[in-house]
Amino acid sequence: LVAALAETRRRLLEEVGQVIVGQRDVLDQVLTALFAKGHCVMTGVPGLAKTLIVSSLAKTLSLDFKRIQFTPDLMPTDITGTMVLAEGDQAHPGGRGHRSFAFQSGPIFTNMLLADEINRTPPKTQAALLEAMQEHEVTVGGTTYRLEEPFFVLATQNPIEQEGTYPLPEAQRDRFLFNVIVDYPSRDQEGEIIDRTTSTLEMELSPVVSGREIIECQHTVRRVP
Repeated sequence: LVAALAETRRRLLEEVGQVIVGQRDVLDQVLTALFAKGHCVMTGVPGLAKTLIVSSLAKTLSLDFKRIQFTPDLMPTDITGTMVLAEGDQAHPGGRGHRSFAFQSGPIFTNMLLADEINRTPPKTQAALLEAMQEHEVTVGGTTYRLEEPFFVLATQNPIEQEGTYPLPEAQRDRFLFNVIVDYPSRDQEGEIIDRTTSTLEMELSPVVSGREIIECQHTVRRVP
């Protein structure tokens, strides 16, 4: 089981490495959080490929992936979903169609969620993630909906001293297993980044790990003392 876990990690790092230059420590910590069934937030200034790391990892996993761009005007229902008035096919004697409220799920109903620039939205909206990250479920209109496994959140945030950011509340920070600091690449790595981004060659990533394999890896980690 441990050998299978190591092989899964190697395949993921090899595939993502085709697009991401360097940042090996960041990738190691993100995968550790994934295998430990935890969530991860990456902190760094804009332009350090935080979003690219997450989207590239998503392409290597056979999982449903959604991205939420956090902005100051984002509402909690934009994340969890909301009740909408739907018109059915049945008709009443009066001739009018039957109307009822139906739940329209939000982007949080996925396996892998990218919360991009999570600290650019007020705490009220950030709190919409609390129940989902801790209990893996969402409650809307008095009804609780279970999220499909595996479910994990990978968030990015800019340093809090930057303009237009809202520090994450302590309860929100507690939901993340790791806060990974994304630093600048080395001079050689910057040269390789320039070569890749200015060439006509575009790398196409392929899924190498299924959701079932991820769940098996998580079970293996839980069995380690």
